Amino acid sequence: MNKRDDLIRELSANLETVRPAPTPDLLALAWLLASVAFVVVLTHLWGPIRPNALQQLSAQPRFFIETTWGFVAIACTAMVAFRAGIPGTLGSRFARISTALMTVWLASYVFGLYSPALEPSMLGKRPHCLWETMVYALPPMLAGFAVMRRLHPLRPVRTAMVVGLVSGMIPALYMQIACMYIPAHILQFHILPGMLIPVVGAAMAWLLLKRS
Repeated sequence: MNKRDDLIRELSANLETVRPAPTPDLLALAWLLASVAFVVVLTHLWGPIRPNALQQLSAQPRFFIETTWGFVAIACTAMVAFRAGIPGTLGSRFARISTALMTVWLASYVFGLYSPALEPSMLGKRPHCLWETMVYALPPMLAGFAVMRRLHPLRPVRTAMVVGLVSGMIPALYMQIACMYIPAHILQFHILPGMLIPVVGAAMAWLLLKRS
């Protein structure tokens, strides 16, 4: 037996069984559903949703498509985040598709400034919706960070930003059901606060990396 065989035997003698990496899409789905449930429950505890919102979902096709598109975009972005946590599982094509879905959804509110999906109305106004959007996003983001610490993201700051983006967009999307529907209000008090969460997430990840 040559030295090469001896080396292989020595290196493999103390190997321990390693659990396979979890399926990132299942992790993303579990985290997303838990985050959505958290946001919905907390929103209802704070106050009632817009009285006619559910009827509008069933009666107004464009509003239904806008809402569904938003959820699909958020779900795909969550999958991007968790795939980024396991090296080799995130393809550039899927990341581009997710970015396109998110961009089109957010752009729909800009288009709504000129042609809204619903008749703009003050009905359902929540006086603290801006702060609700931001506060409701923080626990899901922190939970996502806790899961990510068990994975191995190659670009932790960027991954934290994506987790923050999903966390911020969940309450931003639900606010178009819970709060009044006016595109300018949605952009300023729902989308913009939600877009600040990935900045917070990236800053937190950067500080943790710097300290460690």
